[in-house]
Amino acid sequence: MRILIVSDAWHPQVNGVVTSLQALVSELRGLGHLVKLLSPQDFRHLPCPSYPEIPLAWDLWRVGPAIREFRPDCVHLATEGPLGWAARRWLNKRGLAFSSAIHTRFPEYVHTRWPRIPLAWGYAYLRRFHQSSQAVLVSTERLREEFAGWRLARLQLWRKGVNGALFFPRPVARSEPVFLYVGRLAAEKNLRAFLDLELPGEKRVVGDGPERAELQAAYPQVSFLGYQQGEALAQAFAAASVLVFPSRTDTYGLVMLEALACGTPVAAYPVAGPLDVLEPGVTGVMDEDLQQACLAALALSREVCAERAARQSWRASALEFLASQPLLDGELVQLGELPALQV
Repeated sequence: MRILIVSDAWHPQVNGVVTSLQALVSELRGLGHLVKLLSPQDFRHLPCPSYPEIPLAWDLWRVGPAIREFRPDCVHLATEGPLGWAARRWLNKRGLAFSSAIHTRFPEYVHTRWPRIPLAWGYAYLRRFHQSSQAVLVSTERLREEFAGWRLARLQLWRKGVNGALFFPRPVARSEPVFLYVGRLAAEKNLRAFLDLELPGEKRVVGDGPERAELQAAYPQVSFLGYQQGEALAQAFAAASVLVFPSRTDTYGLVMLEALACGTPVAAYPVAGPLDVLEPGVTGVMDEDLQQACLAALALSREVCAERAARQSWRASALEFLASQPLLDGELVQLGELPALQV
């Protein structure tokens, strides 16, 4: 099939959404499908105010012609940003089916940054975007139930995987415990809850974001390593004694699965995300006392963590994605025959 994915999140961004989409595209191509990903890199773009790492496309009138030119058999809208909205409008105007996904708890993130904006407004935004999608993909059953409670419809599971060829245990000599955080350095990640803990050994932070300068100045004893990718990221996971996941708002937390694949157990709060990824007392410890969770996680078996994570592959994830995709109407799939585009 010819599969078009539209996403406002793509390289050079480094986050779970980009990692998931990159793995999906690779697996779909490996299965013999022709895949095109429309991202801000294909358009003129500007940095997002207050979050310059995120580019925002602005010449959105080019989205329709790009869809028409590719002539897809199915279209997936991965994000609710400018490109997603532009593609949605173009497809809806022509009565063409598409799927979409909810990768982040957008309302909670907005509420964290701007507390005066009610959660209900954020979920109204999500309902508006996804209401004409034929399949709204979410990572876990818990999220499907939660989003259904906010009156989102046509929710389907699309579980994530891990790259076992990259993330696997490596022999590492440690003289003291190493507690690691991997992810964006932003307010919604609740990173200070980890950095404020009194823990033995060393704290390391992998990632970047709008709070990096402030956090690095406030916690000079912590090693801030910036973005890491590929082998360097795998080595960082393997070198850690425990991955600390302080977020209370993530929909999944792919870094937890990658850490486990490297044999590193996880400490987290007992909230959605960790509850969906971790086996309590086996691959992680979840506790409202995050310090207790960190210390208890030191005793977990690294071999068991790696074995559990190895069961989840990106190939299985890609097949689940394919099963959810609505095909464009047979008479409309020849996009070159559609009425003249109005821009």
